[in-house]
Amino acid sequence: MRPFRFPEDLLALQRAWHRTYTDLAETPTSAGTTVLRRRLITLSGRLHTHPYWTGRADWRAGGVALRRAARDRTAAGREAA
Repeated sequence: MRPFRFPEDLLALQRAWHRTYTDLAETPTSAGTTVLRRRLITLSGRLHTHPYWTGRADWRAGGVALRRAARDRTAAGREAA
């Protein structure tokens, strides 16, 4: 399998998805989560239909690698701060 080189906009989408998912998990249901749920659905659609995945047969492995790359860059940004 070839190593993955993800475009920055795809990594940014994955980081936004992860932030939204975390916000949703930490928000009490009584506080109203509709906006976060809708945002998560929108981001999921944008992630899965990103042009990077067009024609790639290894998209499942790529999805895992994308999540890892986004987490690694987020963690690196926190350590630098």
